[in-house]
Amino acid sequence: MVGIEGFRVSLDEALLFREATVTDLKSIMNVENAAFTVPWTEAAFRNEFIINQYAYYLLAIYKEQVVGYAGVWLVLDEGHITNIAIHPDYQGNHYGEALLREMIRVAKERGIVRMTLEVRVSNDVAQGLYKKLGFQDGAIRKNYYPDTKEDALVMWVDL
Repeated sequence: MVGIEGFRVSLDEALLFREATVTDLKSIMNVENAAFTVPWTEAAFRNEFIINQYAYYLLAIYKEQVVGYAGVWLVLDEGHITNIAIHPDYQGNHYGEALLREMIRVAKERGIVRMTLEVRVSNDVAQGLYKKLGFQDGAIRKNYYPDTKEDALVMWVDL
């Protein structure tokens, strides 16, 4: 990857990454609402940017359009991935993998040595991606998702 004025370019040279700010809320909400059946609210994201000192968000940009984002809480030497999404129109292009790899790179750069996340037990595609990048199965959180009461699988990776 090559750095260009605050942006990082992925291997396909078309997908760019940059840190998100509160001014990116509209673009993040566009992806969030398209990607999830129970999306976070704009207020929740606004709090992440304004109040949560541990939150860091990264955008994936394709042809000047935000096509994905990832969020992580960086606390001491551990990172907890809060969310990652690619707009459905752009899924299947390995943008999620590229975004997650970039998030892991940023986390390592900031001294993070371990990352965790939760994923729906039924989301085999996401679990496959996480395992590809070294994440391992951890605990089960019963009835974690409020919309369906589905369990969450906690996954972790040492960086």
